[in-house]
Amino acid sequence: MSPTVGVFALQGDVREHLRVLESLGAHAIGVRRVTELEACDGLVIPGGESTTMFKLARTFDLFEPIRQRIKEGLPVFGTCAGMIMLADRVEDGTPDQETLGGLDITVRRNAFGRQVDSFEGDLDFAGLDEPLHAVFIRAPWVEQSGQDVEILARVGSGPAAGRIVAVRQGSLMATSFHPEVGGDDRVHRLFLDLID
Repeated sequence: MSPTVGVFALQGDVREHLRVLESLGAHAIGVRRVTELEACDGLVIPGGESTTMFKLARTFDLFEPIRQRIKEGLPVFGTCAGMIMLADRVEDGTPDQETLGGLDITVRRNAFGRQVDSFEGDLDFAGLDEPLHAVFIRAPWVEQSGQDVEILARVGSGPAAGRIVAVRQGSLMATSFHPEVGGDDRVHRLFLDLID
């Protein structure tokens, strides 16, 4: 039986994640209401704008239910802004910035720079045999991680060499890049393995 995987659908790269998840055999649904969240075996929080996302989650009464499901062990995968949403701590956030939390990491918003500083590059990613081509768009990076956080990928070269850009802790996984674009579904496969 294929898992039901929700994609937080109030803002961000929703369609792209739904398409990848469906192609891998998951039953993928957009999550805009608590009843949709309750049907999920896993959840993706996509890239977008993290301050807008938390405000919309509050407006649509999804913030606390998602936070509770995370505490209960729901597998959740955050990409770009989704990584910020899952972080326990945020640098360069807005004064009222809230996160769902769960990942013992400190994330720096827009760490690589503005939209014009977006870039692509290949990464060595734990659990994958071949390098992964990653797309970074106004991306965060992980400044600090707790001892229970597994580092999955770091930037390999350039001015940001060594910066942490993918992590996993228990049933939570996050990347600062956008694996839903570019046609490589291996990171989503790793997330589906967390659900199984």
